[in-house]
Amino acid sequence: MKRFIPFMKADPVVSVVRLTGTIATGGRMGTVLNDATLEPVIERAFTRGKPRAVALVINSPGGSAAQSALIAARIRRLADEKSLPVHAFVEDVAASGGYWLATAADHIWLDSSSIIGSIGVVSAGFGFHGLIETHGVERRVHTAGRSKTLLDPFQPEKKEDVKRLNVLLEQIHESFKDHVRERRGARLKGGDELFEGDIWIGKAAVELGLADGTAHLVPKMKEIYGDKVKLVPYSLRRPFFQRLGAQIVADAFAGVEDRALWARYGL
Repeated sequence: MKRFIPFMKADPVVSVVRLTGTIATGGRMGTVLNDATLEPVIERAFTRGKPRAVALVINSPGGSAAQSALIAARIRRLADEKSLPVHAFVEDVAASGGYWLATAADHIWLDSSSIIGSIGVVSAGFGFHGLIETHGVERRVHTAGRSKTLLDPFQPEKKEDVKRLNVLLEQIHESFKDHVRERRGARLKGGDELFEGDIWIGKAAVELGLADGTAHLVPKMKEIYGDKVKLVPYSLRRPFFQRLGAQIVADAFAGVEDRALWARYGL
């Protein structure tokens, strides 16, 4: 009721946005992060209830570089428009695209066991040409444009395709490095070794300037904004039938890729 009593100062509010899951264009809502599904969540967090700050709670092994960039750009745009500080709190992992999201914040806080980094780019897939040959399957593809079958999983891998892919990956990697350098600035203590895809844990990451300290959400927000700070959560809601377990069949390969991303960090 304080907000409705004249001349009485309201308790400070911090919006809390939970970003948990892999980052991808498609997938099951509630398990995959992308700009389209997060748009209303992030917009509400920055605009509803006159918050003093926005806190991001991140637990992501990464995924799509483009979606990571789009989500981070949305957070930065709203932070600048509303002149609100943004704090990122990493739980188990903020690696690759997950770290891209963390660097959208002004300050990054870790648990002593949090894993962050993996500032690199990876492309993974499967090759099926041997399988279909074994089963006597003939695949027929007709194209206009010699690069239309680039990295076709049903054809043997070609050296020229891999060379072209490496050029594309380097371009995305440069964008990632530019973003980290811009956001972390003089706080970075390491050199090029920071951008070779390695990962660090807790205090080691802080010492390299990849994060600002070890801290947890509630005590840190009370330390900064006072003991009466109110934390208001905002998160993706899974569809009703999915919450009941009615979605029995999922995309098998998407599930494999999702688990592979988490498994890289022992999760």
